[in-house]
Amino acid sequence: MVTYPECLIEEEKASILIVDDLEVHLELMEAIFEKEGYHVLTAHNADEVLQLLEKSSPDLAILDVMMPGMNGYDLCKRLKEKSGARFFPVILVTSLSEMEDKIAGIEAGADDFITKPFKSIELTTKARSLLKLKRLQEELDHSESVILTLAVALEAKDPYTKGHSVRVGNLSAEFAAFIGLPEKEQTIIKKAGIIHDIGKIGIGDYILHKGGVLTKEEIRFIEQHTIIGEKICRPLYSLSVILPAIRHHHERWDGEGFPDELKGEQIPVMARILSIADTFDAMVSERPYRSPISIEEAIKKMGQEKNSGQWDPALLEKFVEMMGGLKK
Repeated sequence: MVTYPECLIEEEKASILIVDDLEVHLELMEAIFEKEGYHVLTAHNADEVLQLLEKSSPDLAILDVMMPGMNGYDLCKRLKEKSGARFFPVILVTSLSEMEDKIAGIEAGADDFITKPFKSIELTTKARSLLKLKRLQEELDHSESVILTLAVALEAKDPYTKGHSVRVGNLSAEFAAFIGLPEKEQTIIKKAGIIHDIGKIGIGDYILHKGGVLTKEEIRFIEQHTIIGEKICRPLYSLSVILPAIRHHHERWDGEGFPDELKGEQIPVMARILSIADTFDAMVSERPYRSPISIEEAIKKMGQEKNSGQWDPALLEKFVEMMGGLKK
């Protein structure tokens, strides 16, 4: 039976882009990485890189800093911009060793550096480490996408809740922007809104779709969906930041909510925002046990109940203000 080195199995088909204006340097690094089993792409300048990227999607780039025209720093910035949210690792190769040069590289988005002259094992080790990190990131992104898709698919089975979580996510993000939270927080809370009811996958349809009054036992059972949702998402590191929102979006300002009876500012801000958006969307949507009310009626009712103990009064006041503006 033929056996292969572990590194070749792990990095099979990994593609590395090497950019250097000196042919001898390109040939040297190309030989190093081809020997390790990588697919290698080469370019002499930024223009060649941009043309190459129209046809190829390398997994990692190694850029010489000192090149005519667009230097390595600027090319690194360009590559990072083109990759968007996708993690695309870049190693900068330089003969400079001053701290200012490293800072410039970090500001350009570089993930690692190597200084000339270098040893081949140092270069391949850095590349292998970043490629492993890239694969891990892609696996996490895939797993996260599966959960997001599952959350939407779960609701699609029920005409009463179809689209609820996506609407809650969008509305929560709009509200976060309205109160001045950073764009990153807006993105996080939108994701939390989409996933917030994922735990209902563990609740029987006969309870979720019941048209009559729920028994105390059924109420206790359905309240478990926040804990179930947290358990589903906990293994994914990328979702760790939204776990408090999933667990606590049914807590009440007065401490009478579930599952932990948190009170006031003990409740995470993200969960307080979700609670308001979740309630609003439920009020204006049809349910098996009641008809929807209009947006105007919902805004008025929530405003009147600002101090009822269900929501953060200050946040609810801002929400009513936002919705009043949107309504106009």
